[in-house]
Amino acid sequence: MANKRMNVLVYSGNGCTVEAVRHCVYSLRRLLSPNYAVISVEGKAIIDEPWTSSCALLVFPGGADLGYCRTLNGAGNRKISQYVERGGSYIGFCAGAYYGSARCEFEQGNKKLEVVGNRELAFYPGICRGLAFPGFVYHSEAGARAAELKVSKTSLTKGALPDVFRSYYNGGGVFVDAPKYRDKGVEILASYTEELKVDPGEGSAAVVYCRVGEGAAVLTCPHPEFAAVNLNEDSKPSDYAKVIDALGRDDKPRTDFLMACLLKLGLEVNQENTAVPSLSRLHLSSMLPEGTSRMLSALHEIITKEDGEEYIKDENDTFHLEKPSAWSFGSLDEALPNTKSGETDEKGDSEDKIIDYSTIIKRLIFHEKDFPTSKETPYFNHHAFFANIEHYRGKNQDTTGGFGENLLYGEVVTSTNTILENGFTATATVQVAGRGRGSNVWVSPAGSLMFSTIVRHPVSLTSHAPVVFLQYLAALAIVEGIKTYETGYKDLPVKLKWPNDIYAVDPISKKLVKIGGILVNSHYNSAEYLSVIGIGLNTTNPAPTTSLNALKPPSPFTLEKLLARILATFSMLYDKFVQSGFDKSLEELYYKHWLHTDQIVTLEAEGGIRARIKGITRDWGLLLAEELGFEDRTTGKIWTLQSDSNSFDFFKGLVKRKI
Repeated sequence: MANKRMNVLVYSGNGCTVEAVRHCVYSLRRLLSPNYAVISVEGKAIIDEPWTSSCALLVFPGGADLGYCRTLNGAGNRKISQYVERGGSYIGFCAGAYYGSARCEFEQGNKKLEVVGNRELAFYPGICRGLAFPGFVYHSEAGARAAELKVSKTSLTKGALPDVFRSYYNGGGVFVDAPKYRDKGVEILASYTEELKVDPGEGSAAVVYCRVGEGAAVLTCPHPEFAAVNLNEDSKPSDYAKVIDALGRDDKPRTDFLMACLLKLGLEVNQENTAVPSLSRLHLSSMLPEGTSRMLSALHEIITKEDGEEYIKDENDTFHLEKPSAWSFGSLDEALPNTKSGETDEKGDSEDKIIDYSTIIKRLIFHEKDFPTSKETPYFNHHAFFANIEHYRGKNQDTTGGFGENLLYGEVVTSTNTILENGFTATATVQVAGRGRGSNVWVSPAGSLMFSTIVRHPVSLTSHAPVVFLQYLAALAIVEGIKTYETGYKDLPVKLKWPNDIYAVDPISKKLVKIGGILVNSHYNSAEYLSVIGIGLNTTNPAPTTSLNALKPPSPFTLEKLLARILATFSMLYDKFVQSGFDKSLEELYYKHWLHTDQIVTLEAEGGIRARIKGITRDWGLLLAEELGFEDRTTGKIWTLQSDSNSFDFFKGLVKRKI
């Protein structure tokens, strides 16, 4: 078995700038979604987490590479080098290019700016020397320019390629004597056309491709990931507007060049160059006659009024409350700060830029009399969802009610994990921001089932029904919900990976791949735990791994019916759990679907001892492993491992302590 590499990790730790990370994430998501999850990751995760087997591309953005060195020299760089040499890919932009070269020579002789020294990664075997152009000042656009680059069409052979284009530049270097390293696997992808401030030796290489063992690196001194639409000329040098204009005119060739670099590294690129979607209105409805009115009444204490309009504000978002009668077609532009009257997001690419979603007022519509119509929510059928909830409850003989009675839906949302403490389930068609466990983030393209629900778990129950088991119940509800969707679905090859992932056998590769994940965030007051369970499950979308419909079920899954089935199943399992805890029947059901019975693993945090997985404890949900000695004979010692402090690399048989 091998895990498909689906993550693109963008370093966001010590040394990089926030803006550089944002530009990287923005451009890479546009070009690589939905085939890959583009994730920002801290230095400690690079050092401590088992990320290499699932990483398709490691990206180091602009900033100051001395910060990278301080964090990653030694163990971190050894791990990065090994990852690339074994078939991984690396892109370094500006500071990331200095960092990926054998030697950095930045402003040598300038006492205020000089940074000179060897670097451990050494993907480019020579010197990266800067400044290529004068004027650089840290945290300033004083040295920014639209640098002209000539593209090498002999090295870049895939995609539509420009002959020359202009790219944002601010502080980058030049690869000294790049043509001389051709026999060491170095190819020049683009060169500067203008006179340089420093001696470049032979050639004037601005972007290079470096073969490294079985993998490769692309190092670029300018910033082809910077889009002009995301550059702000306010409070900048007077000629900066000219730089932005020049970059804007070359936006397509810049994008084509970046796409060609990604193709050179073997990534699957989205040829449609996906735009960032605008947020939609949120629709709150209930299957109960007075359900929405009761929810509105419950929210009364946190509703504020401004100029006759009602708002709900929490620490992350502001929601504007609307009634269906007030509903009218509008645009994201109306909610954005500092936009001109009359502009909409339908005017084209001018609105396709980095957006701070926390500044946007979200529109929340309460449907007190009827469900949302198909015109209001064309990608989600509320009538079908609530009808299926009622149907499955009847099959489960559930007369007490439960999860899914009240539903918050948005076609495009920032997160389904917000304002949920008021007792409803939230779902969306597309999610443009999300969170995952540790360094893993579930990216949510259209076609994946994404939802969050709130569980109010009384503290008084924790003696026999600890809250830690909610993640196991959620995983069980997903797999059981899939297999009991209808007659004929029980043999679909879907399994649980401890503690909170869903895997399936890919019908093409016949290998296990991740198709879903669970995230539980809990806090408590004196009487109860408030746990938000967030779930993402590939259902109809084939990327970034595979999907339920690719498993060839008797009939395709629909999102509305599958959501209803999972929620009804979770409601049944939770009721049983509240009554008798994680008893023998739940334990046997869990083991029926999980991947790990008698799997032999290495316990890295315990000195690398070998152990055999035996199950989970029924009191606190700890992973049970019996220690193995000579010839894998049991020693009699039992290890118990917490889900929150250990990560499980199933494919390597490695249980690793989370830091």
